[in-house]
Amino acid sequence: MPEATIDTGHTAWLLVSTALVLLMTPALALFYGGLNRSKGVLNMMMMSFSTIGLVSVLWLFYGFSAAFGTDTAGGLFGDLGQYFGSKTYIDQFWLATSEKPSGIGIPTYVFMVFQMTFAVITVALISGALSDRTKFGGWLVFAFGWATVVYFPVAHNVWGGGWIAQHLHPLDFAGGTAVHINAGAAALGVVLVLGKRIGWPRESMKPHNVPFVALGAGLLWFGWFGFNAGSELTVDGVTGLAFVNTQVATAAAVLGWVIVEWIRDRKPTLVGASSGAVAGLVAITPACGFIDSWAAVLLGLVAGIVCALAVSLKYRFGFDDSLDVVGVHFVGGWIGSLWLGFFANDKLNSAISDGLGAKNGLFFGGGAGQLGAQAGASAIVTVYSFVIAFALAFIIEKTIGFRVSSEAEVEGIDIAEHAESAYDITPGTGSASGAFALAGVGTSKTPAPVAEAPASETVAG
Repeated sequence: MPEATIDTGHTAWLLVSTALVLLMTPALALFYGGLNRSKGVLNMMMMSFSTIGLVSVLWLFYGFSAAFGTDTAGGLFGDLGQYFGSKTYIDQFWLATSEKPSGIGIPTYVFMVFQMTFAVITVALISGALSDRTKFGGWLVFAFGWATVVYFPVAHNVWGGGWIAQHLHPLDFAGGTAVHINAGAAALGVVLVLGKRIGWPRESMKPHNVPFVALGAGLLWFGWFGFNAGSELTVDGVTGLAFVNTQVATAAAVLGWVIVEWIRDRKPTLVGASSGAVAGLVAITPACGFIDSWAAVLLGLVAGIVCALAVSLKYRFGFDDSLDVVGVHFVGGWIGSLWLGFFANDKLNSAISDGLGAKNGLFFGGGAGQLGAQAGASAIVTVYSFVIAFALAFIIEKTIGFRVSSEAEVEGIDIAEHAESAYDITPGTGSASGAFALAGVGTSKTPAPVAEAPASETVAG
């Protein structure tokens, strides 16, 4: 066997991509935090940041083994002890084959941490549906359980060569099924247990900070290039295809969402444009390395339009998905997954038929087989994730409690759960003790007289 050597180009790209994907979770915190009401913004953002801490540790010790270890239990998950801790990471190179026994030149350690960031953001996505009413401790228990029982096995089945990959051969370049459908189905399961926020839908629960929303969406867009193009692992033509498709699909989705708002509401909004961008990013994720760029534009346009309409489903069916995780991630993930059944083209990516055992889409001579594979895999993940998430949330609610008290919800979950507030402008604290106090605003005291400047001094001088 030839000596394994590091391919510095591939490895450097994957390290950069890892940093980009990690950035997406703080970006998600900004996006969700801005969409939230002000009295719960810190709790909302804490759910994302705590997920980075919790899931990173779980992934190191057993998550990576469960997702990418050798098949056990008939391919349902990987060998939990194969990569336990770091005992075998350092000397291994990822994706060794008979043609290239030393692998593609990427240390397994690097691939492990790249996939770690996917696990982190998938769990964090669920939190957007739970805002303003979730105990922080309950969230941590749920995140631990769902990552262990759902995300790790699903990642194995979709990407790690597990049962779904062996029997259905679905295509999922960067996470339409494993990430977005998975998280969206879980979000629906949890909100059905938690119930509606007090006052929803009668009261207006508008975003408290639209610039936060736009900033978060922009950073998500930026990080998503590592999410999608990085998933090729190597640097080649498919990497470039995924990069371009990520951009044009997202751009088209912004237009699609804005068009719907313009026609329906007569006013396009920045929140809508930001949400459209996220919908496009979600939809292109499974397809970015398998379809042509013109098909990516059509996909983005469809996703922007359909997701803009789908967010209203919660009002029709009465489930309080606070920040539209179901309408954007679940629906957008399904759109992107099914799109492959029509537009997948092995002339753009030979791995479709050579390495993944899949077929071309319906419009490229593959018949309806791949469409059925995409629908089947997406349906299995939907049902499994929904059922387990519902069961976990129910158990947590009946034991330690998952929902805060009515008093805490009304007064503000930030104070109740974290003893802090995002915006403290009371007299005597922060900026109120600075410029306002000097001006005598909000205080009965008369400010001390200010000595006049010498005649030779000016404001500018």
